[in-house]
Amino acid sequence: MTFEVIPSIDLKGGRCVRLYQGDYQKETVFSDDPLAMARKWASLGAPRLHVVDLDGAAAGELQHLALIKKITSQIRIPVQVGGGVRNIQAIRDLLEAGVKRVILGTAAVEEPDLVGQACRLYADSIIVGIDARAGQAEGGRTSSISGYVAVHGWLNDTPKLALDLVGEMTGLGARRFIYTDIMRDGTLTRPNFDAIAELISQTGATVIASGGITGLKHLEKLNEIGAEGAIIGRALYTGDIDLEKALGAFRKDNKRC
Repeated sequence: MTFEVIPSIDLKGGRCVRLYQGDYQKETVFSDDPLAMARKWASLGAPRLHVVDLDGAAAGELQHLALIKKITSQIRIPVQVGGGVRNIQAIRDLLEAGVKRVILGTAAVEEPDLVGQACRLYADSIIVGIDARAGQAEGGRTSSISGYVAVHGWLNDTPKLALDLVGEMTGLGARRFIYTDIMRDGTLTRPNFDAIAELISQTGATVIASGGITGLKHLEKLNEIGAEGAIIGRALYTGDIDLEKALGAFRKDNKRC
C-alpha cells in the first residue's frame, strides 16, 4: 500500500485546534468550523482523516460524537477517531456513526482486556495509540528510544515503555499502531525517526507516525524506515506542508483499507 499522508483534526470546545506538546493550556485555534476543514482535506485528495476528541481524552468519554457523525456523513473518505474511547459501547457508537477505525490509547494501558475484546470483535477497525515522552527515565532505569507512555489525554505519565506496550498489544490481536512523540507534537521540529524505527524493527508492527512532521523530506524518511503513513496537523494549517504536493509525492496506488 502507498504511504498515507493523513490530515488531522483535533476537536476542543467544538473547534479545530492544535496543542503544543500535548499541553491543553497551549492551544492554537485554526478553525471554528471543523466540518468545513474536514471537507477541505477530503476535497484535496486525502486518503483518510484523523480526528481526535481532545475533550473526550481528558474527560474519559466521547464529547464530540454528534460532530463526528456530521463529519463522516459529509465526506467520502475513511475517518479514524480517538480520544475518550474507554469501553466497547463507545467503539460501537463510533463505528455506527460511520467511523472506519477507532483508536484506543489509555485503555491499552489501563484495560488491556478491552483491547483484546475489541480486536476480536472488530479486527482491523481497531488501532492502538502509543503516546510517549521519548527519552524519559523512570526509577533510575534508562528508557528505550521510544520512551514511556502517557495516558488520559497525555496528562498522566506511566512506567510503561512504548516498546513493551506494542508487544503486549500485538499479543492481544492489535494490528496497527499510531506512535506519537509527545514532546515533538505540535512543535514543527522533526519526527522521532529513531523511536519509530525502533518500534518497527523490534516488533514488526504496522506503525503510523505522528508528531513533529514539518516537510516533505520528513515524510520521505518515514516512508523509507517503514512507517505505513504519517498524521499531519499543525504543518498543514501553517502551510509548512502543502497537502496536494505531499499526496502527489506518494500517489502510486493509493488504495484505502
